[in-house]
Amino acid sequence: MSLEARNLAYNNVAHVGPDFARQKTESWAAASKVFREQRPKHLNLAYAPGERTKWDLYPATEAKVPCFVHIHGGYWQRGSKEIFACLAEGALARGWSAALPGYTLAPEASLTQITNELRTAFDWLDAKGAEHGIAGPIIVTGWSAGGHLTAFILDHRKVAAGLAISGVFDLAALRDSPHVNDKVKLTEVEIETLSPMRQPSVNKPLSIAYGTGELPAMIASSRDYHAYRAQAHVPGHLIPIAKANHFTILDELRLANSDLTREVLQMAEYKVT
Repeated sequence: MSLEARNLAYNNVAHVGPDFARQKTESWAAASKVFREQRPKHLNLAYAPGERTKWDLYPATEAKVPCFVHIHGGYWQRGSKEIFACLAEGALARGWSAALPGYTLAPEASLTQITNELRTAFDWLDAKGAEHGIAGPIIVTGWSAGGHLTAFILDHRKVAAGLAISGVFDLAALRDSPHVNDKVKLTEVEIETLSPMRQPSVNKPLSIAYGTGELPAMIASSRDYHAYRAQAHVPGHLIPIAKANHFTILDELRLANSDLTREVLQMAEYKVT
């Protein structure tokens, strides 16, 4: 493949069109602004020094119910917990708690720093969550870059299960993608140590979802990672969402009875044998 072809293979904005991607993001941001204004009590709780190293928590009435955690996407260089807060609507409607972490973006942070921040964030949630009304099992979801980070953080003691949506799980595929790597600047060590496809599979449920309207390379990434985990006989489903593209697939999480919300709910009941 030419450099241009390799770049376009993972360019989700170019695939749907910049106007569509912008409008979709703006609609999430508007809904999330209202959502956060209605639930202001546990926002921007610092888990580490830094402008973005903070949690937004949305506890349920009962502290011990499961908690939906969502890690935002944006190829590790865009996005924020503020934009994607509305994605917690589906889980909250089912009586769960919800939480969204922030993290420092590239190029200010390397992917090594970002993953270290996520570990610190979940350490904080383990230690401090109960003080804010969140003490139940944690089910992590993440989209795009957040899908990768969901797979990465699955081994944390606080995490019971995960749902990775439209992620890239072997980072070598992005080495020659300027729209990603010009800012992320992946090193060979990071590609080897931070690619879920290059690490032993964690024996916890991890379902992997993608839209059938996504780029072929993105579809292959999800299917290949599911197959990789299946070879190790670890639990988790492969979930194609018909006709969804890289952006519309996220609307599933806002619905209380969608395929992805039901998958998250079922994960809280799964017992690893």
